[in-house]
Amino acid sequence: MKPLIRKIIHIDMDAFYASVEQRDNAAYRGKPIAVGGSPKGRGGVVATASYEARKFGVRSAMSSKVAARLCKDLIFVYPRFEVYKQVSNHLREIFYRYTDLVEPLSLDEAYLDVTTDKQNIGSAIDIATQIRKAIQEELQLTASAGVSVNKFAAKVASDLHKPNGLTFIGPSRLEAFMEQLPVEKFFGVGKVTAAKMKSQGLHTGADLKRLTEEELTQRFGKIGSFFYRIVRGQDDRPVRTEREAKSVGAEDTFPFDLTTRDEMHGELEKIAQTVQSRLARHQLKGRTITLKVKYHDFKQITRSYSLPEGTRDLELIENTAKKLLDDSFVPGQQVRLLGISLHNFGEPIIKLLTEEKGDFQLKLF
Repeated sequence: MKPLIRKIIHIDMDAFYASVEQRDNAAYRGKPIAVGGSPKGRGGVVATASYEARKFGVRSAMSSKVAARLCKDLIFVYPRFEVYKQVSNHLREIFYRYTDLVEPLSLDEAYLDVTTDKQNIGSAIDIATQIRKAIQEELQLTASAGVSVNKFAAKVASDLHKPNGLTFIGPSRLEAFMEQLPVEKFFGVGKVTAAKMKSQGLHTGADLKRLTEEELTQRFGKIGSFFYRIVRGQDDRPVRTEREAKSVGAEDTFPFDLTTRDEMHGELEKIAQTVQSRLARHQLKGRTITLKVKYHDFKQITRSYSLPEGTRDLELIENTAKKLLDDSFVPGQQVRLLGISLHNFGEPIIKLLTEEKGDFQLKLF
């Protein structure tokens, strides 16, 4: 019997916040806009930039002052999180027309497993096309989609022809696609690892594929085993459908076990950024920060620290999570999952933000 070939779609909205603002305000259409931040006062950072602004190099998480220097005509727009959440709810309603196996990654991004779809369409490409059409007609927004047999390939594919693109990577060309992929596109490859790889003459997946699993692990640690599998198109992670918890948090199960404190700190920084973004979208501050650690043998611990008042400060969340980890860190332990969550929410911060009238700083990000 042939193994079942999964059909995975990754949907990613195009410049989501900025596109919603341009949809709702004709004065912003065709103009370079940045949602969040301000070039005045303390500034803040850009949450999302329109494609007109991206042509000048303006990007998410960029300092507002830097963005203003890059694009002198840049328009800073106050974010409307309630509107974005309403649009996101409509998006999910569209997704659930086709499958119940939906894994939201954020307000504007999700995986869908359509191996078996509700409408018996069969073709994942057709389903992705219908979803994008529904988004266009019902929300007057565009989305890009990646279609493949696993999550990693689908996610990479959705980014290849943005905006408003659809890319299919079928099983027959999956390995060839991985071979031509630049190393910096692979999970777990940041700037430092990419530079290390390139110094060793490893520039693409094909270069990684020439090495044995043992050679990859010798050079890069346990993540080498993941590289060995993924360049061959192997990614068995399922689409997870857990509903949102009462707390706001994020966690990540790694394709390789983490063994050093530096590796864990690096992953906590990424997770903390996701948590802060979600706090921002829900306009919440949390007083209790909880760290979750799951080890190689599936044993799990949680550690919490309560603050005197609620926070959404990225640095405070990062440093608290790292301190909680360090307090329980034992050299040699292998960690397969890390998570950060915030609980005990105070009053929404809408009032605080609206009081900053002429000089808006997107503190949320």
